[in-house]
Amino acid sequence: MAVFALTVAYDGSRFSGFARQPGAETVQGCIEDALMTALGEKVVTTGAGRTDAGVHALAQVVSFEWDAELDSHKLQRSLNALTSEGIVVTGVRLMPVGFSARPSAMAREYRYRLVPGPVPPLFLARYAWWVRSGLDLRAMRQAAQSLLGEHDFTSFCVAASAEGKPTCRRLEVVDITPETVLGEHSVVIRIVGNAFLHSMVRVIVGSLVETATGRRAPEWLSEALAARDRSAAGPTAPPHGLTLWQVTYPDECWL
Repeated sequence: MAVFALTVAYDGSRFSGFARQPGAETVQGCIEDALMTALGEKVVTTGAGRTDAGVHALAQVVSFEWDAELDSHKLQRSLNALTSEGIVVTGVRLMPVGFSARPSAMAREYRYRLVPGPVPPLFLARYAWWVRSGLDLRAMRQAAQSLLGEHDFTSFCVAASAEGKPTCRRLEVVDITPETVLGEHSVVIRIVGNAFLHSMVRVIVGSLVETATGRRAPEWLSEALAARDRSAAGPTAPPHGLTLWQVTYPDECWL
């Protein structure tokens, strides 16, 4: 039994998230429908990250098993002809036996884009959260330092999703950088961690914006983290500003 991995980019605007759901258009559902048409049999896939409705991806990884040889280039062309608008398969690779997109991953990188100021974005409107006030990046960076390392992130996830489940995660990077795209000023929050809880990145971003707009002191974020209570942290940032940027695997995963 061979294992293949698809690298998939998608605009999440029209989809009800990544994970398949009965009666809803999802990224995973569209990919599995396209695989069934291309290969002639039902295929069950595993995604590296379960992005919410409206969240985008640049390099989501989707794995599946197949009991015959496949021409990777031909399959890629077929899938790009069969998938819904807003989904692009950027690569198909043969993986070692035992590989699975989710449990084999070492780290995931998300990027969240903000557009601060009184002028709304035009080109970035579908991919950035417009924050109508200015942002104090120094305060935001100071607050972000408390999130680095391994912590219990109960305060930064959907409360119901954390019940009876482990909530410790490790963040390696929380970078905040100004960036101009198509002439529009934006701020990108880059977050890299071993794994993430439900809506964790979006709650972190919403909390960082609270400090960047002066509604909360930078020290407050550390207190919210220690509280282990969702009500202690800030609001959940809108989904459309978030992109699953890349997934990292051990070198031995790549054939």
